[in-house]
Amino acid sequence: MKLFKALAQLFHYLGSLGCFARDTVGWLLTKKRKLKDVIREIVFIGIDSLPLVSLISFFIGIIIAFQTAYQLRAFRSEIQLATLVALSMVRELGPVIGALIVAARSGASITAGIGSMKISEQVDALEAFGVNPLDYLVVPKFLALFICMPILIIYADCLGIIGGYLVGTTKFSINLGLYFRMTFQALSGKDILSGLVKSISFGSIIAFVSCYEGFRPFSSIDVSRSVTHAVVRSFILIIVFDCILTAIFYFVGV
Repeated sequence: MKLFKALAQLFHYLGSLGCFARDTVGWLLTKKRKLKDVIREIVFIGIDSLPLVSLISFFIGIIIAFQTAYQLRAFRSEIQLATLVALSMVRELGPVIGALIVAARSGASITAGIGSMKISEQVDALEAFGVNPLDYLVVPKFLALFICMPILIIYADCLGIIGGYLVGTTKFSINLGLYFRMTFQALSGKDILSGLVKSISFGSIIAFVSCYEGFRPFSSIDVSRSVTHAVVRSFILIIVFDCILTAIFYFVGV
């Protein structure tokens, strides 16, 4: 019985989230945006996330390089280090790590901000003045994430590759020109497309989940709970969708 109840709650949540996403996209397509609102969100979600994304992506690249290099050394194939780091970052780790960082930092803040407005009746005030909360609060954040995530992920990929380059050239004496030549030879348009599709998908997940959870609190205690739910559920959906997209790309040859 508990299993059926859990499944029912899961499908109810996904259905409600899907309706929320549908309504948000509906408002996006039916009304023009104020550019300054979107730019403000881009600065907060994208630019302000750069230091954290830079730090983590750079060290992830170093970690991948060390782990793969020691395995490749057994086959005297250290030169393949550049290939493995590039493919790992661009196809998988760059999009996933970048999305998890944004979900934890920006997603939590979005939920807390909307939740605080909800319990202080600012959302009700917007409705009283004839302003739709989805149009005013959610659409700019969705657009900002839709725009920012691919850029952040490309940036994270580059930092990870640079981290791998430092390990390859300093620890394993790989020539600078050869390292980057191997990197560019390893990557194809399909690899970059895979990363971009994932980044846009993950950005949409973060926007919808974070904003949806922000509208759920009814008291100040509920805000902290909604923030936790937003981060955890964003993480889960990002990993699940990454698995689904990876499988789809595998079967269609991307």
